[in-house]
Amino acid sequence: MGWFDFARSPSGGSVETLHVPLFPLNTVLFPGSVLPLKIFEQRYLDMAAACMKDNTPFGICLIASGSEVGGSAEPHAVGTLASIGNWEMEQLGILMISAVGSRRFRILDSHTGPGGLLEGTVELIAETGPTPLPPERERLLPLLRRVVNDLGSERMPEPHRFDEAEWVGYRITEVLPIQNLAKQKLLELEDPIARLEILEKYLDQRKLLD
Repeated sequence: MGWFDFARSPSGGSVETLHVPLFPLNTVLFPGSVLPLKIFEQRYLDMAAACMKDNTPFGICLIASGSEVGGSAEPHAVGTLASIGNWEMEQLGILMISAVGSRRFRILDSHTGPGGLLEGTVELIAETGPTPLPPERERLLPLLRRVVNDLGSERMPEPHRFDEAEWVGYRITEVLPIQNLAKQKLLELEDPIARLEILEKYLDQRKLLD
């Protein structure tokens, strides 16, 4: 199976699994996030070139053990697909890209390819569709609106979905000064309303809400 091969359900339904290159990092990417990356290792330069040429995604996962640079790293099982938005080769051998998060996935199996690049068969995590932001969680919005305004469109691109529980939860989580493992657990959480409740409690305890 090559990169970006898709497997469909026997009934011919929606895509369930795909084979993608994996990029373990010391950060958590959320759906809808924009993550600037500086790429200089040859394995990732080759990966980025293939993704841009074929307009295909790669997977970003938080590192569970190991390091970002050189050798191999063991990723957490749940990550986020990323596509390459803006890019710039500021000098030979150094590529700057913006990785744009889309769907969450769960790694089913992985292996290291001949070039040292980690590849994996991943299962896309089912999305139930946009969940309306409950009225009782709207007190999160003034803080989030200030954050979106301060960071600007490069970090918080439109459309801004302040009425969707998933979008609000992901945007707040990505900017919180909390440990990556805590962000990973919030990424993995299936219930967007439960995610908002956790965030509201955290912010309330620190008196960060109006």
